[in-house]
Order: sequence, then C-alpha cells, then structure tokens
Amino acid sequence: MGQWPEFVQIKEVGPRDGLQNEKKLVATPDKVNWINMLSESGVKEIEFSSFVNPKWIPALSDAHELGKKIKRNPDVRYSALVPNMKGLELALEAGIDGASVFMSASETHNKKNINKTIDDTYPVLKEVVREAKIAGKHVTGYVSTVFDCPYEGKITPEQVIQVCDRLIEFGVDDISLGDTIGSAVPLQVEQLLDAVLAAYPKEKIIMHFHNTRGMAIANIMTSMQYGISRFDSSIGGLGGCPYAPGAAGNVATNDVLYLMHGLGIKTGIDEKKLQEAALFIQNKLGKPLPSKSLAYAASQQ
Repeated sequence: MGQWPEFVQIKEVGPRDGLQNEKKLVATPDKVNWINMLSESGVKEIEFSSFVNPKWIPALSDAHELGKKIKRNPDVRYSALVPNMKGLELALEAGIDGASVFMSASETHNKKNINKTIDDTYPVLKEVVREAKIAGKHVTGYVSTVFDCPYEGKITPEQVIQVCDRLIEFGVDDISLGDTIGSAVPLQVEQLLDAVLAAYPKEKIIMHFHNTRGMAIANIMTSMQYGISRFDSSIGGLGGCPYAPGAAGNVATNDVLYLMHGLGIKTGIDEKKLQEAALFIQNKLGKPLPSKSLAYAASQQ
C-alpha cells in the first residue's frame, strides 16, 4: 500500500447508471444537452446509455437516437452497456467508442439481472467481446456484487476472480468491480484488492462504488492506497441498480472531485462545469440530488 496517485481518471456513468433507475423519464433533447455539457467538463469517458431491451429499462430506450445526436468531443470516449450481439449491432450503428459487457459474481443476482446463469452468460459475452474488439472498440468488463449480494450475502474474492479470469480470457481491456448494493467497508476493499492485484495489474482495474451506506469515499481512498487510479462515478450521485433492492446511487462525481482536488490529485475535470451539468439534470428530474458538495455549492450561489 502506498500514497495517493498523481492523476485519477473518472468515468462518468450518470447518463446510464444514473438514469436507469429514475422513475421520471428525461426527454431525449435534454439528455443530449446534458451529455454535451458533460463532454465539455474535462471528463475523459462518458457512459451515455445501455443497449438493452427497452422493455427492461424504459428510461434508456432512446440509446440509439442519443448516440446519433450527441456532439462528440474527440477527447472523450463515449461508451455504452451492451448485453448481447443485437445490442452490440445497435451500439456500433450509434457510434460507440467503447462497449461495456456485464455480469455478476453472484449466481442469483446474475439470474435476476441477465436472466441467465453465470455459465450461460459466458458464451454470450465472449462473442460480444470478440466482435467489439474486431470493430476496434475498447471493451470494459463490469463485474457486479463483488462484495455482497442482496440475495446471497457475502461474495468471496475467489468468486470474483473466477469471473474476472474468464472476462480477461475473452479479451476485455479492463475490469470494473462493482459494489452494487453499496455495502462494502474498507476492510472488504483491502481483502478483495489483495486477491485481485495478485492476479492482474492495477492499471486494468476500475472501482465502481455505490454510496448506500455512506462508505463510497472511504472505499475510494482505500483503493487509491492500493494504487488504483480509475473510478466510475455518477454526477450528483444519481443511480441505483433495478435488480438490487435498496441500492442507492453511485458515488457522486462532484464529491469525488472535491476529494481528489483537495488531496492535490489531478483529474482534468473542471468542477464548475460539472456542477452546472449536475444542476441542469437536477432541475430536469425535479428533485435534489444526493451529492453533498453539490448541495453546498448550490447553497452558496
């Protein structure tokens, strides 16, 4: 365990992971304007939507249209969640730069989320990863419930490694490890990273924390002490998993930036521009977002 990294890369997942659980639908033109604001904030990757069947996640049914209409910043990678070959075909048509495949380390959560067993999920993802790589796209493998499952309880590092091994074997460029229900504490992060970093270089690992119990920032600091410098976060703290009861939003990008910049860690992101984007989507949703630093900044205006 060492000191803080000099630079941290943040993937903004608000347009996908943030909106997928919202009951109020955001109009496509508003999403386009919002993503365009995010594109100018200095964020290097935006996960703009998910190409899953619209009947499962109606809030993201405009993924294809969104991909066509957003203004592309050449410095930003525009990625999306892709469940299968049909989703990949639509995503490629929409102009994705990166494809994210996803599965769970928990058998029960995988069945609830994907409607398949873990073993039945592998062949589907293998084909998607292969074809995405042939198309020249960056591929991230998401592994959900890496600490705890809402149905099975504790998940062991060995279970996580088994899934990571297969995804790496398929050819993913990196792995995002998700605390889907936001239950982890720093000791669990240490235990998982001890195992994961014995198997893979830290550069391949992204951490994805939800803030259900207020532990996300503590878990990010623990991860950084292990040399991890890539994190997923959601503007304003939007989000939650439809298939993980009680899961609150992702850690707020605004709060992560406040932490990083306070520690002297570079992110390349303009806090003021990100705050404007957060206030924009907060207004469209008609409710306050959970980010503490956003609420404080708004109160000072």
